[in-house]
Amino acid sequence: MAAPAVIRQALATAVSADLPVILWGAPGTGKTSSVVALGAAAGLPVEVVVGSIREPSDFSGLPVLREGGTWFAPPRWAERLAAGGGGLLLLGELTTAPPAVQAAMLRVVLERTVGDLVLPPEVRIVAAANPPGQAADGWDLTAPLANRLIHLDWTVSADDIAEGFASGFPVPEFDLKDAAGPAETAAARSAVGAFLRVRPELVLAVPDTPERAGRGWPSPRSWDMAARAFAACEHAGAGEAVLAELVLGAVGEGAGFELLSWRRDLDLPDPATLLADPGARLPDRLDRLHALLGAVAAHVRSDGGADSWERAWTVVARVAHTAPDVAASAARSLARSRPEGARLPTTMLELAPVLRAAGLLR
Repeated sequence: MAAPAVIRQALATAVSADLPVILWGAPGTGKTSSVVALGAAAGLPVEVVVGSIREPSDFSGLPVLREGGTWFAPPRWAERLAAGGGGLLLLGELTTAPPAVQAAMLRVVLERTVGDLVLPPEVRIVAAANPPGQAADGWDLTAPLANRLIHLDWTVSADDIAEGFASGFPVPEFDLKDAAGPAETAAARSAVGAFLRVRPELVLAVPDTPERAGRGWPSPRSWDMAARAFAACEHAGAGEAVLAELVLGAVGEGAGFELLSWRRDLDLPDPATLLADPGARLPDRLDRLHALLGAVAAHVRSDGGADSWERAWTVVARVAHTAPDVAASAARSLARSRPEGARLPTTMLELAPVLRAAGLLR
């Protein structure tokens, strides 16, 4: 069980990265008050929407006639978030919401859409739930809704509670960071993609019981959340414990532990260092080559310079001698990001078979 401080930091990192997250914990453990404190720390107004007292129309919109057509009118809480330009939406008591209400929440969590109103991109989503056995008339979380969230187990410390009774409960503190950039996110996605080439059976593994389907499990969507969590943790300098909570919360323990173990064993050279010395030693394993070339392509896109783009082709050419399939994947990525004024390097002549396999030559 992770320490409360680790869970708080994982929650703050997820909110900073715009990753929808759900806090699982027993009643009366301060989930709602902590989320309200997080909103205050982030300077975001908080709207608390409790699932047990809502109808599907509170999320899908109430149909009304408007200008000769039907308008799915959003509820007031959504209008307030839209008018404020952003905020933190807390979906409380999720396991007291029946399946019909959970189904209506799907577009809210994934697309930030309530009825015919699209919420601003600055709206962040946090949910809270008691385990179904501890909730009033509890329901398991439906698999589609569970797969849209990162699942964190909310914990409390007996020492903290005892100290709070003795001297008062302090407002929880949250260390909020800015979001990772596009290059960092692209590099993390490339690394996760390289892992899934090694373990393709983990791309999609729908659980076989409602209980397991109601928590984190592997799908393309949850792998993308795991990649974004990687980027956010790298950018914020979060520790391994925080990263583990977010990755396991996205794709489940089995798949998540495999990804974390694989990542620790990568030991890849820095893309900038490799481009400065294209003759540097390359990894032997295919999965490491995939991860390395993905990181190089992400670095080149971020750099935007013609020199970096041209140097990257030298690395691709070296890989092509031993792993043409890996080189072809990187070639497609580089070809899409050619900077203005970049010359086609002479090494591309050696890559004709690879470029043809990548669909870049006829």
